[in-house]
Amino acid sequence: MTYEETLEWIHHRLKFGSRPGLIRVETLLERIGNPHVGLPIVHIGGTNGKGSTVAFLRGLLEAQGLKVGTFTSPFITAFNERMSINQHPISNEMLVALVEQVKPVVEEMDKELEIAGITEFELITVLMFLYFKEQEVDVALVEVGLGGLLDSTNVIVEPLATAITTIGFDHMDILGNSLEAIATQKAGIIKSAAPAIVGQLPEEAQAVMERTAQIKNSPLYVLGKDYTYNELGNNIFEFTYKTHQYVLKQPLMGHHQFHNAAVALMTYLTIASKLEVSVEKEAIQEGFHQVTWPGRMEIMSNNPLIVIDGAHNEPAVRTLVDNIRQDFSNKQVTILFAAINTKDISSMLEMLEEVVEERLHVTTFDYPTAVPMTAYVDKFPISQRHVDWKLAFTQLKKELSPDDVLLVTGSLYFISQVRAYITEDEE
Repeated sequence: MTYEETLEWIHHRLKFGSRPGLIRVETLLERIGNPHVGLPIVHIGGTNGKGSTVAFLRGLLEAQGLKVGTFTSPFITAFNERMSINQHPISNEMLVALVEQVKPVVEEMDKELEIAGITEFELITVLMFLYFKEQEVDVALVEVGLGGLLDSTNVIVEPLATAITTIGFDHMDILGNSLEAIATQKAGIIKSAAPAIVGQLPEEAQAVMERTAQIKNSPLYVLGKDYTYNELGNNIFEFTYKTHQYVLKQPLMGHHQFHNAAVALMTYLTIASKLEVSVEKEAIQEGFHQVTWPGRMEIMSNNPLIVIDGAHNEPAVRTLVDNIRQDFSNKQVTILFAAINTKDISSMLEMLEEVVEERLHVTTFDYPTAVPMTAYVDKFPISQRHVDWKLAFTQLKKELSPDDVLLVTGSLYFISQVRAYITEDEE
């Protein structure tokens, strides 16, 4: 198979949709030798902040010389980013080789009614486990796809630790309409005896975590209770856990990143002895120096100031609005927004309008579930609606003064396209 044929075959599995449940992924893993068993894994879930927490933890572990596999979604530049080792995406050749290994098995499964129709994400999950096993990574950081309990990554039996970053309303059609129901799904990744690290959660969600950890006999570390952080300005923060106290600098933009850095650092401390890595301040600071995370409050240009951020659901937009108020209070902010139709667009737009008013511009983009322009006709004047986002971006960029900010936000799939366009334009 060529690389293009391989990608086409993987994406073809999308026709089976997203179907919670583990029977298909467990069967495929079993038939190729259970490559996930014995892998040293940290399993990371939550509504938002998963990717940033993975990035922080990856930096901390890589600085110790470890071979670190990361499984994240969606990708920002290229599909191969979804499974990377030490920030190097899987090669085209290796991806082809892995698919050629599993393709005959998948085709046999498709003949059996009960296990037919493995989905794209289930397939990618299996390929990831196989890749990390073959490459003998020292640790794999695996991001949950959707929810937790029934997510295809939840075949992990004995993780080094689990981390749950935030809990908010998203994917309610699948996860439930209450924070308690959503938290129950997210808490499904907590495993017996493995430490569970959670961020600052709503009270109802926190109660679910405590209850689940108690049932599973899992040591629970709660932000604000067992470990804390305080912002000190200039991207510096103080982190405290028992006798550990650090004053550190983290490189990512946005006040929510201190929260994610704290969750990552607490996770690092809980697995440090198992992985035989240093907990000295110098080692930790070196790890944070290495952290990058594209598409999240990422500065693409300083003159004029252009920032992209994948605020793709209500909790993420709320965080973005807080960041605008804190970081850009002395600047005029213009927003270009596009989203997919599985989200609550109205509430996201209302929050954005609160901070930028008539400087909120909406558009659409090339993606099967992108919100079409017709959805905006009754809500926005024609001057704020743009059929072609590239023309809109170019025009809005020209109109910026030295004290202005252009913020491009919404779906991560949209941000991926915008980032590629800006990068190509610079070249």
